[in-house]
Amino acid sequence: MRVFAFIWIVSLTISSAFVPAAFAAKIQEVVSPGGIKAWFVEEKTIPIVSMEVVWKGGASTVSAEKAGLAHLMASTMDEGAADLDSKAFQKKMSDLAISLSFDAAKDTFGGSLKTLSVNKEEAFRLFSLAISAPRFDTDPVERIRNQILVGLNRKLANPNSLAGRAWFEAAFKGHAYANPTMGSLATMKALTTADLRQFKDKQIAQDNMVISVIGDIRVEELGRLLDQTFMGIPKKSDLKFPIDVDRVNGPLLEIIPQDIPQSVVIYGGNGVKRDDPEYYAAYVLNYILGGGGFESRLTKEIREKRGLVYSVYSYLSPFQRVGLQLGGFGTSNASVAEAIKLVKSELVKIRTKGVTAEELDAAKKYLNGSFPLRLSSNSRIANIMVSMQLFDLPVSYLDERPKHINAVSLADVKKVANRLMDPDELIITIVGKPEGMTPEN
Repeated sequence: MRVFAFIWIVSLTISSAFVPAAFAAKIQEVVSPGGIKAWFVEEKTIPIVSMEVVWKGGASTVSAEKAGLAHLMASTMDEGAADLDSKAFQKKMSDLAISLSFDAAKDTFGGSLKTLSVNKEEAFRLFSLAISAPRFDTDPVERIRNQILVGLNRKLANPNSLAGRAWFEAAFKGHAYANPTMGSLATMKALTTADLRQFKDKQIAQDNMVISVIGDIRVEELGRLLDQTFMGIPKKSDLKFPIDVDRVNGPLLEIIPQDIPQSVVIYGGNGVKRDDPEYYAAYVLNYILGGGGFESRLTKEIREKRGLVYSVYSYLSPFQRVGLQLGGFGTSNASVAEAIKLVKSELVKIRTKGVTAEELDAAKKYLNGSFPLRLSSNSRIANIMVSMQLFDLPVSYLDERPKHINAVSLADVKKVANRLMDPDELIITIVGKPEGMTPEN
């Protein structure tokens, strides 16, 4: 890979100058005759149409006793709809090479469609049936439920899953974000087809959705298909959204004992939401701290200098109700305390001394130069467009993003570091048998 590093960097530098701007110029807002809005990029170079739909809501709108409901619904909505049972629905998709799926996250419920343009009429029809008239027949629901239960059982023995779940439970006690998106063995077993139908009627509506489409289709065709696809769902959703969280409160150290030679550590605290004025400063700061792979401070100090971990990382996680900054690593039980101490030490350094001009310049070049890689396929572009709408970003965002990143100063980074990088407020969850450590509350 190093042989091609220079060529790769040059190509990124060149492409970053025009790719986002080119797509920004192509994005148009389409309003169907029935009033359905979508962001659209016409792309006729390949005969494919991709659509991404996101409904605000998701797992955080489900009560604790029904945790996993959004995930089960997402996993069963393509298992038959209207007069097509599961086998017939799946056969139609297979015969026409149509990719149709749904997914649930804490804040969102998403749908994805990808089809050859020659089959777009049938593809959009199947998507329409899935969101307006899913069958939720007993046999396919039980089959999918059993698959999820197998996955949940595996997670009970997975240190990474246990540490992540424990972190959210510790940070959000009493809040919907503490509930696992996939649910638990108990809640998943208790869900009924009536629960699925009731939640579908609340979640899938016109007023809480954003849509992006890219591909080989004309505006007039798209408007007609949008009406055919989405006019059959309720105009208004009926969801109870969780309250906003001003901040998560540490310090907290929780240890989940597991007889394994290497402990898994998740650490984190307050970050920024996507609309925060200091988002870009925090974004650049995170790259320098732990988001830049081998270029990050954490990797250099904990892996390269001391060999305590294989990887250590940090990332921003801007939810709808709260902003977080999270990170993690795995290390031998004997090294956990030292590695955590080093993470805290780096937070102190970056908070008190800031970053260097060289680090800031390198971060800007990478974050701007690598961005065009995210526009390398229609599906990726559709995902970016739907995310832009979800976070109320303008069409011009693709043009403006490099400017926002380049505008971040050393003072901006130090300011946001002082705001966020408090080592004494970390919430830390550990799965394993870390030597010389005991839980603290």
